[in-house]
Amino acid sequence: MTADRADQAAADPEVLVLREGRVLRLILNRPRQINALTLNMVQTLTAALAAAETDDAVELVVLSGAGERGLCAGGDVTMNIRGDFEELRAFWATEYDLIRRIHVYPKPFVSLMDGITMGGGIGLSAHSAYRIVTERTRIAMPEVKIGFFPDVGGTLILGTAPGQVGAHLALTAGNCTAGDAIYVGFASTYVPNERLPTLVAALAQGVGTVPAVIDRFAEPAPAAPLAAERAWIDEAYAPDDVEAILANLDARPEPAAQDAAATIRTMAPTGVVTARAALRKSAALGDLDQVLTLELHAALSFLGTPDIVEGVRAHIVDKDGDPKWRPETIAGVDAAWVAAALAGM
Repeated sequence: MTADRADQAAADPEVLVLREGRVLRLILNRPRQINALTLNMVQTLTAALAAAETDDAVELVVLSGAGERGLCAGGDVTMNIRGDFEELRAFWATEYDLIRRIHVYPKPFVSLMDGITMGGGIGLSAHSAYRIVTERTRIAMPEVKIGFFPDVGGTLILGTAPGQVGAHLALTAGNCTAGDAIYVGFASTYVPNERLPTLVAALAQGVGTVPAVIDRFAEPAPAAPLAAERAWIDEAYAPDDVEAILANLDARPEPAAQDAAATIRTMAPTGVVTARAALRKSAALGDLDQVLTLELHAALSFLGTPDIVEGVRAHIVDKDGDPKWRPETIAGVDAAWVAAALAGM
């Protein structure tokens, strides 16, 4: 971290670590960036959780995001543009270890996935014990849009989702509202946004077990539109080969299938092929710790590649929406490179 960025972090903490009754509150605090994660943030979260493990006064943890836009838009991917590859290596390694810690945390861990929750935000929340979504929730793993692949344990969630809906979301960078998020496996419980403050207050007061308190505020999950589309999704995305998937989508009569094919063709070809293969491998592994090891090896393989730099430039920095991928098509993807990237296990 540069001196200027360190001074800024000290003046305006990127993570608020607060105590409210029996609750340790962790509030991601970069609202202008939709709480995009930095190395400092994952280090702060790691230290706070490590300390709380042996603090008997802390009975549970609640993760949320500052501002009105969402929990977290993902990692601060502009590290790719700045060429801070050493920082990015450290970020990924620390982030993945933090996800492991959250997944097996010995105290109840409640994630408020309100608003935009993407990429690294899913890593911090979707592997926790209690994963709450609201009517404002928008969940996505849009990595293929920026020349990357779904990581942070996302390949395990998407790879084990019902039927082929995970493949559909991964290859199209599609997003989920609350009903789909629960259906796919990103979340566990639906609570209306207006009830979140009183839910947190009730958790802090310690009247009742964590599941019992959450149940008092929960409502039945909204409908999951993806569930109604399973027939064509399962048939179209059944192959391992992405070109075969595209051919299937092209042949379907459903307008949504045609739209999916057109969307996939705009994504980074190497990212798409890697995502399809990673979902299969992660589902077979079936273990988050092993999947994170696999994903880290693959992520490091993408480090500094032209597509990830170009994708961040086109969609996040310049926002012209017109990335120039290398290769330009699925047919041009180097299958041996993908296999090597996913050979971390």
